[in-house]
Amino acid sequence: MTTTIDIGIAEEQRQKIAEGLSRLLADTYTLYLKTHNYHWNVTGPMFNTLHLMFETQYTELSLAVDLIAERIRALGVVAPGSYRQFAALTVIKEDDTVPSAQEMLANLVKDQEAVVRTARSIFPLADEAHDEPTADLLTQRMQVHEKTAWMLRAMLG
Repeated sequence: MTTTIDIGIAEEQRQKIAEGLSRLLADTYTLYLKTHNYHWNVTGPMFNTLHLMFETQYTELSLAVDLIAERIRALGVVAPGSYRQFAALTVIKEDDTVPSAQEMLANLVKDQEAVVRTARSIFPLADEAHDEPTADLLTQRMQVHEKTAWMLRAMLG
């Protein structure tokens, strides 16, 4: 049984917002995987600090993907959930190498900033549709990623 969604946002607007959120979900999930990979494989004098920092970051990202996917569903759209779908939607480049700790930090700075740009690009759609829940989610995600990028940059010196 299908029910009509009547939350004050037209179907076409909900679809466009969900498409943007799907890109955000793909970026967030890919960044989660990359950060988790770096957590496992970081070495060097800053091992303990970075190992713990990366764990905090991937844990936060793990919770974020659920929030983003649930917002997509609340808009009445199916959330992407496969590696193939995420690979097609994300701007984050996977890393199947084991870079130095400094390179890991630099890569994650770029990736955190890329997620901010993706979130920011969805804002006009949410604003035009008066979709405050999505705007709130985007604001929170941008705050987290901007702060994380700053902290990672600080580690680079």
